[in-house]
Amino acid sequence: MKRSLMIGLSLAALCAASTLAYARPPTVMNSPGYDRRLQESRSQLGATPTAPTTAPVIKPKPSKKKRTN
Repeated sequence: MKRSLMIGLSLAALCAASTLAYARPPTVMNSPGYDRRLQESRSQLGATPTAPTTAPVIKPKPSKKKRTN
């Protein structure tokens, strides 16, 4: 009885501890200057006209004929 109670309590403690940890790198933060520069660069990329790309033409490969012996 004590053993199952200890296993249950340790399992509950492990689950509680794992829910408190948030995996987030320390470099993630709100930076207004970076966000502004990023927004400006994205708007400049959208303003430049780009030529439409065409898919390359793929020629069909000739089929291999079986050789008879």
